[in-house]
Amino acid sequence: MKWRFVVVGKPSLAYARSGVEEYLRRLRRYTGVELVSVKNGSREEEGSRLLAASEGCYRIVFDERGELLSTPELAGKVTALEMDGSVKSMAVIIGGADGHSDELRQAADQLIAFGRLTLQHELALVAATEQIYRVYSVKRGEPYHR
Repeated sequence: MKWRFVVVGKPSLAYARSGVEEYLRRLRRYTGVELVSVKNGSREEEGSRLLAASEGCYRIVFDERGELLSTPELAGKVTALEMDGSVKSMAVIIGGADGHSDELRQAADQLIAFGRLTLQHELALVAATEQIYRVYSVKRGEPYHR
């Protein structure tokens, strides 16, 4: 399974950039991974760009309106998709400062919330990369997830 993190803009905050780089580096030990940035714009323009950049992928959209999952539940969903064999690429989508368009939310295969709080989009990207790394740690029974 290959992972694509599709985000609006590139992380400009030093701590966010560093965190994303760290978790992508760790994640590469287990699976193919790439970071794809799309240009800022209106919510609808960003949504169209995010959809285009995630074309052909199973789309996981992080949004405060999404389902609340535990890490083991997310790991179970990822494992089921891997075992199914029909999904070759996963896209984790993080929107810009204005959130996601309705079109993008409707195109999501899975809408997930970190919680009901709104996160700054660069911080959400760090959290998303960390959670996918944690999923692989759980799947492999490694101590990181504890």
